[in-house]
Amino acid sequence: MRQSQEGVKIAIMGKDYTVACPDEKRDELITAASYLDKNMRDIQKSGATLGSERLAVMAALNLSHDLLILRNKGGDSDEVEKRIRKMRESIEATLDKQSEIEL
Repeated sequence: MRQSQEGVKIAIMGKDYTVACPDEKRDELITAASYLDKNMRDIQKSGATLGSERLAVMAALNLSHDLLILRNKGGDSDEVEKRIRKMRESIEATLDKQSEIEL
């Protein structure tokens, strides 16, 4: 796998990043970055007052949830969904508490 010398430039939430990436994975990386950017912007538009780190965590949870649902299609996805929902609620509660402390 040949890696691009200059890296791939992506933008997430208005910030530019240069990421090393094999040439044949370049388009996938750009698509993934675009998908992440959209997910983070959707969370931000929902009215959540979160810093960029919290936005990234929430987006990661959303994307992980989507991935697990896809992986478990046809399996016992109800149990997986319940566990993910509980984890997400726990993380959101923790972030809310931390946000109150910072105010």
